[in-house]
Amino acid sequence: MNFRSGYSLQRIMIIYMLLIGFAALLVASEFVLDTHSTKLREELNSNFEKYANGELTHEQVYEPLVRIRNKAIMMVGVILAVVVIVLTMFIKTITEPLQHMVEVSKAISSGDLSQTTGVETGNELSQLSCAIDDMSTNLQEIIMLSRSVCVSAGRVTSNALDLLKKERMTPEQSDAMQKQLVRLDSELTTLGQVIDFFKLYSVDDRA
Repeated sequence: MNFRSGYSLQRIMIIYMLLIGFAALLVASEFVLDTHSTKLREELNSNFEKYANGELTHEQVYEPLVRIRNKAIMMVGVILAVVVIVLTMFIKTITEPLQHMVEVSKAISSGDLSQTTGVETGNELSQLSCAIDDMSTNLQEIIMLSRSVCVSAGRVTSNALDLLKKERMTPEQSDAMQKQLVRLDSELTTLGQVIDFFKLYSVDDRA
């Protein structure tokens, strides 16, 4: 699953807020201009005069205000549409990748190291995704090294037990045993270095 984008999270949030702010400002400006326009005042004054002369009904007098009200309702609908679009973009570019990484992290914590995030947004989410994938890869390497050490240790132990059952060891058997012990010691040293590289949790860390 790939999520692609090219902006940082901070820039994305600024763009979203600017979109909503611009839509709200546009609607507010349009409403203020309509309610404070000279044309509206002249039309209302003319309607009141015609109403006084009996040329217009009460409903017809306030038709300009009704038009402004309907326009305001339409503008509110535009703002709501912009908000829905922005929320959809937010979910698509931020929430979905985060949810995917949470699911992959849970799978890794349960022992499934074959999972990868595959988030390529080009921002902080991509960096977090790479960190999770690197962690999974490092864990796999440690487990493979540990498995190799266990296999080597088991082989050396088995050979040692077989040789102990014999009264004497031939030079060839002694050399083979020595090589296996050297290899096992090297693998144990490497595993120890890998383990020492990590900072492990301890009770003292919480103090």
